[in-house]
Amino acid sequence: MADRTSSSITVKAGKAEIMAVIADLEAYPEWASGIRGISVEETGEDGRATHAKFTFDGGVFIDTVGLAYTWEGDDHVTWTLVDPGSVVTKLHGSYTLDERNGATEVTYELSVDVRIPLIGMMKRKAEKRIIDSALKGLKRHVES
Repeated sequence: MADRTSSSITVKAGKAEIMAVIADLEAYPEWASGIRGISVEETGEDGRATHAKFTFDGGVFIDTVGLAYTWEGDDHVTWTLVDPGSVVTKLHGSYTLDERNGATEVTYELSVDVRIPLIGMMKRKAEKRIIDSALKGLKRHVES
């Protein structure tokens, strides 16, 4: 999974405020398109999810997967697939937040593999669409 797709967006808020939205996984269906439901299975001492089940609508398929989370304060979070779905076989993603001058650059990195054979270019295009949609939804939600 060395190949990853990434994109960034600037959000007019501090990183603590943005990471609080990112950490509120169960609220994702309100602002992240394609997310049908989330259940947090385990939390760490800080109250943030360490394991969660996601059900998402990929357009041509619906799948449920289990993800493990690692949080680094309000700077960075990564997630990795621990319970594959019927379609998704590998998944790794992260948000990195870099606060500057009252705004924060949010970088989302994602790599997904599915059981359906896809040409690399098509896979990257799908990852880019997921990332861009999530970043725009996050920005709208935080800035509203």
